[in-house]
Amino acid sequence: MSNCYSLAIGSGTLNTRGEWLEIWYPYPLLNPDDKLVEAVKSTVGQQTSSLTDPQLFALANQLDEAGYTEQANLARSLTDSDKQPVICILAEDEAPQDVPAAYLKLHLLSHRLVRPHGTDLSGVFGVLPNVAWTSEGAVDLDELLERQLEARQEGRVLSVFCVDKFPRMTDYVIPSGVRIGDTSRVRLGAYLGEGTTVMHEGFVNFNAGTEGPNMIEGRISAGVFVGKGSDLGGGCSTMGTLSGGGNVVISVGENCLIGANAGIGIPLGDGCTVEAGLYVTAGTKVKLLDESGNEVELVKAAQLAGRNDLLFRRNSQNGAIECLTNKSQIELNEELHKHN
Repeated sequence: MSNCYSLAIGSGTLNTRGEWLEIWYPYPLLNPDDKLVEAVKSTVGQQTSSLTDPQLFALANQLDEAGYTEQANLARSLTDSDKQPVICILAEDEAPQDVPAAYLKLHLLSHRLVRPHGTDLSGVFGVLPNVAWTSEGAVDLDELLERQLEARQEGRVLSVFCVDKFPRMTDYVIPSGVRIGDTSRVRLGAYLGEGTTVMHEGFVNFNAGTEGPNMIEGRISAGVFVGKGSDLGGGCSTMGTLSGGGNVVISVGENCLIGANAGIGIPLGDGCTVEAGLYVTAGTKVKLLDESGNEVELVKAAQLAGRNDLLFRRNSQNGAIECLTNKSQIELNEELHKHN
């Protein structure tokens, strides 16, 4: 195991006060070679550092010697750049203390180097600045009006796509073998496994995602991970842990189906189905049925969390929510999820 958790060279944007707004790390390293880390530290001298051209050339040589060709070429290409080159070295997996560290951790997720909940993101909201994401990149909100006036005077329009702490993932990382209908609905820090399709109404938050292959036409909230072969129907929802005081990590097992406009507030095991329009929360009262359709027990849905092969449905006659063994698991169309 390396003595360094992660290391990356990137290119970022500063506001007029010299504060970081965002950073792009094309080739982050997880658990890099110890000799490389020591050589890099001897050049930059600290964990997060803006880089000069001589430092970039020195780093390129060190990376070449260690066999990191892509990273070496990146270091050379950043010389004489309009953006500020930066290096970030994370000795341990701890809560991010600054913008470079936060962006590196989000990149580790979207590059599939760690899975959701696989890196410490405690306090990330307090670290990241709220930024105007525009047609000319990240702009400090205090500087936005001046930039817009400047653009108009030059006959240009500075379009503001959103105001948020998190940018869209595809401006930084495009994982192999995925399809995304609307890129604005996948945040940096999302983990999309090979073969994932995110349709136009699908949404994937940071520190959340899919194992792949998956069909996502609903919402994957922060912290939620969806197992391979599962399908989230149009407009469905998975309850995250960012608001409402929730502290249970919600997940979806393999080969599950959450129907259109349905939702879950409990973890699902493998082979589960939630019928369209039915939202199952931890406190939902559920009738357990035997194979003959007779009621066995009345329980809270939380007691069924993580169990395999369950079918949740609403009785069309009396409105009661019922649960029985799932006789038919879903199967994704393989052709739809080949994105090479």
